[in-house]
Amino acid sequence: MTTTDRVTGRSHARSVELSIGGMTCASCAARIEKKLNKLDGVSATVNYATEKAHVTFNDDVAPADLVATVQATGYTAALPPPPAAASPENAAPLGPDEATEVTTGWRQRLVVSSVLTVPVMLLSMIPVLQFDNWQWLTLTLASPVVVWGAWPFHHAAWTNLRHGAATMDTLISVGVSAAYLWSLWALFFGQAGMPGMRMTFSLLPATAGGAEHIYLEVASAVTAFILAGRYFEARAKRQSGAALRALLDLGAKDVAVLGDDSVETRVPISQLAVGDQFVVRPGEKIATDGVVVSGTSAVDASMLTGEPVPVEVGPGDSVVGATVNAGGRIVVRATRVGSDTQLAQISRLVTEAQNGKAQVQRLADRVSAVFVPIVFGLALLTLAAWLVAGASVTAAFTAAVAVLIIACPCALGLATPTALLVGTGRGAELGILIEGPQILESTRRIDTIILDKTGTVTTGRMAVASVFVADGESDAEALRLAGALEHASEHPIGQAIAAYAAAASPPAGVERFENHSGRGVSGVVDGHAVFVGRYSWLSEEWAIKAPDSLLHAADQAESQGRTPVWIAWDGQIRAVIVVSDTVKDTSAAAVGELRQLGLHPVLLTGDNYRAAHTVATAIGIDEVVADVLPADKVGVVKKLQGEGRVVAMVGDGVNDAAALAQADLGLAMGTGTDAAIQASDLTLVRGDLRAAPEAIRLARATLRTIKGNLFWAFAYNVAALPLAAAGLLNPLIAGAAMALSSVFVVSNSLRLRRFRRSR
Repeated sequence: MTTTDRVTGRSHARSVELSIGGMTCASCAARIEKKLNKLDGVSATVNYATEKAHVTFNDDVAPADLVATVQATGYTAALPPPPAAASPENAAPLGPDEATEVTTGWRQRLVVSSVLTVPVMLLSMIPVLQFDNWQWLTLTLASPVVVWGAWPFHHAAWTNLRHGAATMDTLISVGVSAAYLWSLWALFFGQAGMPGMRMTFSLLPATAGGAEHIYLEVASAVTAFILAGRYFEARAKRQSGAALRALLDLGAKDVAVLGDDSVETRVPISQLAVGDQFVVRPGEKIATDGVVVSGTSAVDASMLTGEPVPVEVGPGDSVVGATVNAGGRIVVRATRVGSDTQLAQISRLVTEAQNGKAQVQRLADRVSAVFVPIVFGLALLTLAAWLVAGASVTAAFTAAVAVLIIACPCALGLATPTALLVGTGRGAELGILIEGPQILESTRRIDTIILDKTGTVTTGRMAVASVFVADGESDAEALRLAGALEHASEHPIGQAIAAYAAAASPPAGVERFENHSGRGVSGVVDGHAVFVGRYSWLSEEWAIKAPDSLLHAADQAESQGRTPVWIAWDGQIRAVIVVSDTVKDTSAAAVGELRQLGLHPVLLTGDNYRAAHTVATAIGIDEVVADVLPADKVGVVKKLQGEGRVVAMVGDGVNDAAALAQADLGLAMGTGTDAAIQASDLTLVRGDLRAAPEAIRLARATLRTIKGNLFWAFAYNVAALPLAAAGLLNPLIAGAAMALSSVFVVSNSLRLRRFRRSR
């Protein structure tokens, strides 16, 4: 990911994403984050699961300073590659090759250590297998496991010790080393090395003896168990980032550019520029976002939107990069390339969401940061308490080692990031983009959802249904004047009128054009002062009244759920153009699903109440707020919030952006404007309203998974520590339980990959 700039007030702040190496637990991430945040003008968030640090800093800090700070903490850091060298893999949590290498390394150590550990455990736990001098064979087998198998833990512990810190690797290293060194002392200086020595295994510590007891099975088995946990954790982390890596890899690698002489030249996608025309044949991926210049086809956008039905496109239609041409040959003009494409924006949103932290995770990070010193204190206290109570050195040592090993809170550090990785990745596959983990809390609290009508509940493609004129006027003249004025408007209704009028005659020129914020437009066309807009605007602000025949026609149109647009020129209302929009086939089902989630739907529109009420009745909404100007939409959200409601809003237009930002949860239709998408918390890539309840269900499922992970991680440590201190856990069982807790948390997060639509 490249460095980005933004201006906030008078300060100029930049952000960068560093790739962090050497982290082995959540306390590592907490240490790096703490060190970076101590720098003046720096705000950092470090994610253990993605191995990334998202850092915001001002002009007084150089990116090299950030790297140096991480390295001084005992870890490695790398700046993102320059844009020209960037590749999809650089933006993923781990590149596929890198993830495979990490997983392979853990697997090799696990396999070798397991093969050597099995006979050590059998000989140590089954007296009938113990021949004379069996203990020296176990030493021979256990030593490679403790030294080479556990080397990553010893190395990390030593590195952190040099920087005056302790992490969960320190606990593992000290626990394994203590068991091994005790065994060496007992073998060489105690009675354990004598021929004929026999040893029995018990889940509880021995109450007598000491020098004749060895713990080689504990040292090797704990190492093997923890290696197993790290291996399965690494594999699961690779799987959890697979959805994002697949998304990033969707784009085409080369493109057939059409030259001025109509000759095709195939070039790498990086050489494509805005304005270039390129050819897309059936079965090929569309290289980048653009507009169809010639040809017709069906485009399969399922990989971006999750919608399986191909969309028909022709000249003038927009297409999105990475979608597949499923029909005929088309020529496309590139409108956005590189990091500006929709695929790049989706990837950036997903990556940024995965790098964030939910509020509940910050508590876990604080606990992890102070947990290791507390555990060392508890282990020493346990050792002293058992010795003071008159127990054997063996019993005291066993309990203390069990405390060290059982306490490793690896699961705490994995609870949130792994769930976010899987949840946001699965969302991207379904066309749902979650902006950040803080959004998850909002989805749980909302009780009211506002639905903007045009483009959200309806198709947003307005069409002229009929034209009515006053006595003595002609349809052609009314359409010519209204079409000329609306040709300069971006409103969907205005565009529909302009297109309908342009089909009859080319648009005339307009002077002194003015847009009256949601009320209408005005200007001078061929010497006529023309007004097109709402009747209330014309009658109240301009004191222009309509003849009864036009009022009756407009009333009939409104009763059918259609919208009348009034046209006046030279001081008189002379025509009314009726436009209509169609309700999306899936809107009623979407409203039903929202109600099942416990949400109260509200229809919000600038249209008249009768038209809005007709649409609301058709889709099952009983609360309607109509005749709302764009600037007043924020007020509607604030009013509902003032009544104590927690409000979500779904919209797609520029005029929805402020209301989306004001809402407790903003959902933007991906078919809408960039302003609306940037102001939202959740983006629904496809234009189907059913994506809204899907997004809320997925966000809630992700939050439930995070909270479930944190509960079990906390409960595991809270329950296990007293048992270990009381001598009720053998260190071998403690090591297995600690490894399994991390595997459980990651596996629980992976269940989100099975999230399905409700239909």
